[in-house]
Amino acid sequence: MTQPLAAYDVPVIDVDSHYTEPPDLWTSRAPASYRERMPQVRPNKDGDEHWYVDQDVDFGPLGLTVVKSDGSKEYGAYSLPTFEEMSAAASYPGPRLEMLDHLGISQQIIYPNVAGFGSHRFMMLQDSELRNLCARIYNDAAIELQEAGKGRLFPQAVTPFWDIDECLRELRRMKDAGITGIVMTDTPELFRLPYLHEPHWDPLWSTCQEMGIPVNFHVGAGQNLWQRMMWKGYGPQRNLAAISVSLFMIQCKTIMNLILSGLLDRYPNLNFVSVESGIGWIPFLLEALEWQYDETIPDERENLSLRPKEYFQRQVYASFWFEQWGPLHAIEELGVDNVMFETDFPHPTCLYPDAQTQITETLGQLDPTVRRKVLHDTAKRVYNLPPAP
Repeated sequence: MTQPLAAYDVPVIDVDSHYTEPPDLWTSRAPASYRERMPQVRPNKDGDEHWYVDQDVDFGPLGLTVVKSDGSKEYGAYSLPTFEEMSAAASYPGPRLEMLDHLGISQQIIYPNVAGFGSHRFMMLQDSELRNLCARIYNDAAIELQEAGKGRLFPQAVTPFWDIDECLRELRRMKDAGITGIVMTDTPELFRLPYLHEPHWDPLWSTCQEMGIPVNFHVGAGQNLWQRMMWKGYGPQRNLAAISVSLFMIQCKTIMNLILSGLLDRYPNLNFVSVESGIGWIPFLLEALEWQYDETIPDERENLSLRPKEYFQRQVYASFWFEQWGPLHAIEELGVDNVMFETDFPHPTCLYPDAQTQITETLGQLDPTVRRKVLHDTAKRVYNLPPAP
């Protein structure tokens, strides 16, 4: 039997897992005057537990969580219907640390669920102060989760991007608290806000660059563009598969625009992470951008001092979990310092309960120096993590 790589080779950093927000996350921290309007859990018309906010706005199911309380995994489910059925490791730091030991994971980057992967779901609320308060309370909980994580759990802060001044205040507060990165929507234009490369966002990018805070674009961090990519008539399981694959292709838009917009030229020391996007398709994107750069942009190269692939290797990072072809063939093309590993716990298709088999069978074939960068060194550098306990 092959010995798991993490047992003797390198402390593994998982750069994409999720926090299934506990049912009292907001109500237990809210001012009394807002408590009834905070996100809270109650049964929907079918008897499944859903999140509701501002009393009657349906925020959806309980965080795409499929890892069960008995340690098994519910295949084919979008999310388990009740908290009682879920693994406590999805929501609470003590059980999460035990789960990391079981999976052979040293440290873990953690993203929201209910808040939206880019904090964009708060835009369902009309009251801007309610949105701001929801974001602040989530970040309060993230600070507490990181403190309870004993140097192993690193939740990323949500950004109240709808209010740039509040966004900057929250960014500075999170930096002071030791939070290691932020999430950001990839489609602010669909919320009637400027595109990401327009001057409106310069205070955010300059502050992140100054503080050394990476900006995470998690797949699905904006409006549901995947709905335009799917044919009608799928059942729920086929629908979930189609959504999951389409999200990778939508991420192409984000990386392409980062490179072509000139944003990376203006902020050369700001890191962007394409989270849960996979990596096998990115070499083709970069090859296509290189070709089009030469063939179709002879005269419009202002604010483009580097070639597309050079921008990616300097400032853009991506993560994978289930792939086998990508890690063995794409890493060298993308850059050995630009690829990181994830488990996606506790979502559908996550590497649970046996992440070590995937690590060993796929990454065991890589040069040890490359393997260490993918599993540990790059994530430690990008998120400025402390040494693993």
